[in-house]
Amino acid sequence: MGEGGCEVWFYHLERTALEQALPDLLEKTLAKGWRAVVRATTAERLARLDSLLWTYKDESFLAHGLADEPEASRQPILLTTADDNLNRADALFLVDGAEEQRFQGYRRCIDLFDGRDEAAVAAARQRWKLARGLGLPVTYWKQGERGWEKQG
Repeated sequence: MGEGGCEVWFYHLERTALEQALPDLLEKTLAKGWRAVVRATTAERLARLDSLLWTYKDESFLAHGLADEPEASRQPILLTTADDNLNRADALFLVDGAEEQRFQGYRRCIDLFDGRDEAAVAAARQRWKLARGLGLPVTYWKQGERGWEKQG
């Protein structure tokens, strides 16, 4: 899909940490039959996410790999700091302020940001403006008492 085809969803994390929200969203993505790329800004964050996805539940894990490992293109979830789509993912997850400029090839881009960090919120606003400026459909999700609520 080219520009215009990618939906961009912003998730304002306030009640839940990224480590709780990301696995749930990745499970939903895989349940749709989609593949995912998770882009972070540092190798250290990728290492923590790599460990998290193997251990976040006692009874299950999320199969995934790192972009610099063999067979990266076959992974249902690929963790990376790069801006490529080696596993032909449908969904791109941006964490810790990671950015996307083109949005090409994805059906959905999920930008998760820490709502308790003023700098993270300000940076997310700039990413929102970029996506809107490209004419992409943009949705904002905030955590309410009953879970995620679409904010228009």
